[in-house]
Amino acid sequence: MKLVLKIFTLIFLVCLISINGQKIPDDSLMKTARLQLYDNPEKAISIGRNLLKKEKDINKSIAIYLLLSTANIAKRNFDESLQYILKAKELAQKTNDLKTQTNVLISAAIQYQQMELFSKSLEVLNEADILLGKLPDNASGKIFETARSYAIRGMIYKSQSNSEIALEKFLISIKNFNKIETQKNTAANMSIVYYNIGYCYMNLNQLEKAQPTFLESIRYAQKDNAKSLEAFALKGLAEMQKQKHENKAALSLLIQAENLSKNTGDLVLNEGIYKEMSENYLVMGKPQLYQTYNKKYFEMRFKREQNELISINHSINNHNEETSIKIGKIKDHYHYLMISSWLLFFIISGGILYLIIKVKKENRRIHKKNKNLFYS
Repeated sequence: MKLVLKIFTLIFLVCLISINGQKIPDDSLMKTARLQLYDNPEKAISIGRNLLKKEKDINKSIAIYLLLSTANIAKRNFDESLQYILKAKELAQKTNDLKTQTNVLISAAIQYQQMELFSKSLEVLNEADILLGKLPDNASGKIFETARSYAIRGMIYKSQSNSEIALEKFLISIKNFNKIETQKNTAANMSIVYYNIGYCYMNLNQLEKAQPTFLESIRYAQKDNAKSLEAFALKGLAEMQKQKHENKAALSLLIQAENLSKNTGDLVLNEGIYKEMSENYLVMGKPQLYQTYNKKYFEMRFKREQNELISINHSINNHNEETSIKIGKIKDHYHYLMISSWLLFFIISGGILYLIIKVKKENRRIHKKNKNLFYS
């Protein structure tokens, strides 16, 4: 279940493709790319790459990199997604726009959380929170980014089987999203958070609270026409039905989810659906269907794990590079301090030596003067 839920953190990245409300050339193409992110990510990638070739503005380039990252996530191509996030982060560091920098940092935190690099995710979130604190309360996007930050923290706690603390974070996230419900992409994010709240209640064996949150997740997914989000919420309801031993009802929901996910190419979503379908068929005494869907489940799982392994290796390499850069900066700083210290030492020593010589000369002069006075 933990593996299946990871995809929801990543769908947050769709919110990043429009930074600070800025317009990108060929808005119609960008709009088409956004609409195709999950149903046809290859098309979104093709559009993004073409736009990137002719884009010169740094902020607009960041927006396109984030689009490409999200599209690759939809394909479960974590390695490519990570590379685009890192490029966006590199460009963001060259800007003086705190909102853009915060936006990209939270995107990177989502990526690391999905890869289960929780310490790295929290480290980046803490960086983002510092920037959020520097933004005025009325700054556009501050509430949105605050809501996403709490949502990511909630997902980390949930992944660590701490559902009670996760719920606290998710409810704060929902409270912030409610303040900006009419804004773009908020519905999709609320669908994701409600889905996670539903699983927290399931983990706490509070099924009576889980069902309405899954239904809320479906409502917001339909509001944003997000088929993959609706499919995930249906799968959550199906798992709840399975726990109640209502396997036929669970299968009905899973078949709906399977139909919605056909064109998404989402390995994690399909993996979860096939796993649940195989388990329900097994309980219902249908071994042939169990074997069919169990085989599909392991195929999806293998592909996902291969993709994740590649991306984690690149993440480790990137972390090592960042560490080397930091060590280099520390060494440079140390050398600067040493040079400054030696320079200061020579200046002070020179000053003291000058004073000593001056005092000695003055003493000799006075001594000579006294001697002359004595003999005169």
